[in-house]
Amino acid sequence: MRKITLLLVLALVAAAPLAAADRPNVVFFLVDDLGYMDIGANNPESLYETPNIDRLAASGMRFTDGYAANPVCSPTRYSIMTGRYPTRVGATDWFSGKREGRFAPAPLHDRMPLEEVTLAEALREAGYRTFFAGKWHLGPTEEYWPENQGFEVNRGGWSRGGPYGPGKYFTPYGNPRLEDGPEGEHLPDRLATEALTFIETHRDEPFLAYVAFYSVHTPLVGRPDLIEKYEKKIEALGLEAREEFGDEEQIWPVEEPRRVRILQKHAVYAAMVEAMDQAVGKVLDGLEALDLAENTVVFFMSDNGGLSTSEGSPTSNLPLRGGKGWLYEGGIREPFLVRAPGVTAPGSVCHEPVISTDFYPTILDLVGLPARPEQHQDGVSLRPLLEGQASLPRETLFWHYPHYANQGGFPGGAVRMGPWKLLERYEDGQVHLYNLDEDLGERRDLAPSQTDRVTTMRERLHAWYGEVNAQFLQPLDGGPEPWRP
Repeated sequence: MRKITLLLVLALVAAAPLAAADRPNVVFFLVDDLGYMDIGANNPESLYETPNIDRLAASGMRFTDGYAANPVCSPTRYSIMTGRYPTRVGATDWFSGKREGRFAPAPLHDRMPLEEVTLAEALREAGYRTFFAGKWHLGPTEEYWPENQGFEVNRGGWSRGGPYGPGKYFTPYGNPRLEDGPEGEHLPDRLATEALTFIETHRDEPFLAYVAFYSVHTPLVGRPDLIEKYEKKIEALGLEAREEFGDEEQIWPVEEPRRVRILQKHAVYAAMVEAMDQAVGKVLDGLEALDLAENTVVFFMSDNGGLSTSEGSPTSNLPLRGGKGWLYEGGIREPFLVRAPGVTAPGSVCHEPVISTDFYPTILDLVGLPARPEQHQDGVSLRPLLEGQASLPRETLFWHYPHYANQGGFPGGAVRMGPWKLLERYEDGQVHLYNLDEDLGERRDLAPSQTDRVTTMRERLHAWYGEVNAQFLQPLDGGPEPWRP
């Protein structure tokens, strides 16, 4: 009888929700415009040195097929905060990006609705202290900024998509949510310092520290010491004489043919990557020093692919095709890392396709909070994968980008099912099909020989358009009607 009673007590304890003070902390690193091939964990041959990101990967799980919900920034940020595809509210381009090509873009809702229960709001309701630092870019005016979306503290988050103040990546920042620092202060380091100050202050309470670096977004400005380092490294490796650009398809008229970077050899960009990596390391070291590392879940991702086809084209994503603003893998496949102590074996690698909408339910699951399926309706918890399960009960991932990218990408949609990826162009309805297991660079279009598969995948994609109320290209004044699914 005593044994039965004891077992019942233990079962009740196990089933009981965790008290707020016992819940794991959450640190989320989001980098701007960092390419999949920019970190050593994904690309040992990378020019850029990222030892801190690499040690994060070595201490947790690295997802080889981790995706952003969109090839540009604001929509992906929306997907992380809400667990929903940005297409559901028409937040399908950077806020407020509007560019015409052969047709006008789809209507754009350029703010995250206040009705959304954000990840920060969900954690705050459960007793978490919440902190935001860096790039927000989810609304044009103050009522849409972090402090009104669940974050108690906001250091640097406002409407701008880049550090465009007088000092750019160095003080003075010209940022209404970040005080200027001493002469020479560097923005990535400052954001890390702000995060650590918050963490130390609330070390005895569960916290969410969301560090959204402005790095490595343009303007291309780096620390002089690191620029000099990489100039010497590029010379020592003999990269100066090697061709750094190749041809890329031309989507909308430009004065000069658009080219794509095929070789990493941009010293300033390299300096920006390493400085961001050092800032990540500063936070990780702080967690260790405060004896919080084993009770803190850490996430790391980029909001879109590396910038390879415009605005200085500072990085190469090869063998991935395209980059930021493109629906090819170079635009949507991202560095995607999770460290969950006690859940994930260090050095784990997962090949299951996952996406940025999955962070919300995953975090709730890892900290012992109930799911909110009515909110994060497009995400699934990754905990089974983190625990070693091979796959998820999900067949498809979707993308919808009805805009002309600054970087030259075409308006289109995409669906991935297993190793198969179908791309659909919105100007004319043309489709392409690739087997990513055999053709990661998306160069061999199998659509002509795989007509049944194209039909199946296209039907699923079009059904999804209806489910999320997808909007499409519009005619220009007096111009022809664009294709419609």
